[in-house]
Amino acid sequence: MGATGKLIAVCLSEKQGTRKAAVPVGMLRKAHGLVGDAHAGSRRQVSLLAVESIEKMRAQGLSLSPGDFAENLTTSGLLLHALPLGTRLRVGPEALLEITQIGKTCHSACEIRRLTGDCIMPTEGVFARVLAGGEIKAQDDIAILDSQGESCNSHG
Repeated sequence: MGATGKLIAVCLSEKQGTRKAAVPVGMLRKAHGLVGDAHAGSRRQVSLLAVESIEKMRAQGLSLSPGDFAENLTTSGLLLHALPLGTRLRVGPEALLEITQIGKTCHSACEIRRLTGDCIMPTEGVFARVLAGGEIKAQDDIAILDSQGESCNSHG
């Protein structure tokens, strides 16, 4: 798997504990999160989940859309939960995220867990803080960066 992927969807909700809805464009604000989202300003500023993880749950017969696991950013092409803490991600032309947490405790009212007996957020959801803000949208590139902010792979 390479060091670049795609942003599939940007999702937000005004209340915590609910599914998030995809929006055409989002704005990440430094040290805050996704503007307009209920989790912005919290310890877990931005949540990410790979569409490949969502596909595991779809294989169990569930009809799922981006945001159904309450993730802000649905990605493709990156094994997010295998990245070490502190990994930096460039999202779109300007935004910069740093992974701060992998997985979380799934709350008892999790709708997906009630339906299937399982949920992927405790093991495959990733949380990040915003180091540099910027506008983001579906189909933006996501690149894994090293600690100096340079791309980890050379395209040569």
